[in-house]
Amino acid sequence: MPSNGEAATTRRTGARSREGSAFALSRGVVILFAVACGAAVANVYFSQPLLVTMGHDLAMSPALVGSVVTLTHVGYGLGLFFLVPLGDVVDRRRLIVAQLLLLVVALVAVAAAHTAAILLASMAATGLLAVVTQTLVAFAASLAPPAGRGRVVGLVTSGVVIGILLARTASGLMADLAGWRSVYLASASLTALLALVLYRVLPRHSHAAPTTLRYGQLLRSTITLFARERLLRLRALFGLLIFAAFSTLWSSIALPLSEAPYFLPHSAIGALGLIGVAGALAATLAGRLNDRGLSRRTTGIALALLAVSWLPLAFTRSSLWALVVGVILLDLAVQAVHVTNQTLIYALHPDAGSRLIGGYMVFYSIGSATGAIAATSLYTVAGWGAVCALGAAFSCLGLVLWAFTRHSNPDPTTQPPTTGLR
Repeated sequence: MPSNGEAATTRRTGARSREGSAFALSRGVVILFAVACGAAVANVYFSQPLLVTMGHDLAMSPALVGSVVTLTHVGYGLGLFFLVPLGDVVDRRRLIVAQLLLLVVALVAVAAAHTAAILLASMAATGLLAVVTQTLVAFAASLAPPAGRGRVVGLVTSGVVIGILLARTASGLMADLAGWRSVYLASASLTALLALVLYRVLPRHSHAAPTTLRYGQLLRSTITLFARERLLRLRALFGLLIFAAFSTLWSSIALPLSEAPYFLPHSAIGALGLIGVAGALAATLAGRLNDRGLSRRTTGIALALLAVSWLPLAFTRSSLWALVVGVILLDLAVQAVHVTNQTLIYALHPDAGSRLIGGYMVFYSIGSATGAIAATSLYTVAGWGAVCALGAAFSCLGLVLWAFTRHSNPDPTTQPPTTGLR
C-alpha cells in the first residue's frame, strides 16, 4: 500500500492547479503533444549517423565535424535555461508555435548549408530551438486533470523517448535514399505542419496565474527554485545519474558491435534503437503509478533495474540476446525514473512548471554529456567491460542516493500550496 504522503499526490495537486479545467485534454491531443515532442527532440540526434557524409560534403576536418554534435547539444542546454522558462510568463501556445516556426528556418538553413560555418551556426540554432519539447511537456502537464497528470506526462514522454531512439535510424535510412540534406528538409516540413496543427488545436490562453516577472527575474527565479526546493535538487541528481548511465550505453554501443565478432553495419546498429522503444512503455506505466501515489516505490524499483541491466550488457560481445535484454531493462528503468521526476517536480509549483522542468533538464544535459565523454574515452583505453562498470557505477550511485533519502525526502504532496513564486 502507498504511504500517506504518496497517496496524497492527487489530493494536493488537485487543490493547487486548475489550469486544465477549461480545456478538454483528449487522448488525441495528448498523442499530438507526444508526436510534436518526438519530432522536435529528434532534431538534436539526426546528425550523429550523418557526420562522415557531412564532413565529406563540406570538406570539414574530423575535429570540426565532431563539433556538429557538440554545438547542437550546447544550443539545447542554453535553450533549457534561457527559453523554456518563458512558458511561465507568456502564452504557451504562441511560444510553442513561434519556436516551431523558427526551428523550421534553422532546419532549412542546415539543409542549405554550403560552408562549415553556416552548418555549425544552424546546428547550434536547431539545438537551441528544439527545447520546445520541454515547453510542450510543461504545457501538457498544466492542461492535464490533476488526478491524471502522471499518465499524461508519461504519454508525452513516451513521444520524447521514441523521438530520441528512432532519430538515428530514420536519418540513416533517409540519407541512404536521398542524401543527408533530405533529412533536414523532411524534418522542416513536418515541423511546419505540426506548428499549424498545434496553432489550431491548443487553447488560446494559458490558465496559469499572471506574473509580473521580468526576464532577468525569471531566470534568477529558476536558480531560486533550486535553492528553496530540496526535492527539486534531489530529483535533478537522479536525472543526472540516470541519463549519464543512458548515455554511457547509447554513445558507445556502436563501438563493440562494429568490431569482431559482429562487424555489424551502421544500419543494423541504428536499428537497435527500435528495441529501446520499449522504454516508452515504462513512461506510460510510471505515469499511472505516480497517479496512484507510488512515486517513491517506482523510483526505487526502476533504479534497481537500472543497476541490474548492466549484468547482461556486460556479455554483449558473446551474446546479442544479452544485449537486447540489457537494453530493454535499461530503457524501462531510465524512463520510469524520468517520468516520476517530472511529475513530482511539476507538483511543487504548477505556476512555475516551465522553470522547474527546464531547470531539471539542464541536469539531464549534464548527465548525458558526462556519460558520452566518459564512455567513449574509457572504451579506447580499457574496453567494453570498463564501460559497463562505469554505467553500473552511475546506476548504483542513483540507487544508493534513493536508499538514503527515501524517508527524509520531502514530498510535494504533503506541503502547503505555493503560488505566485517570485
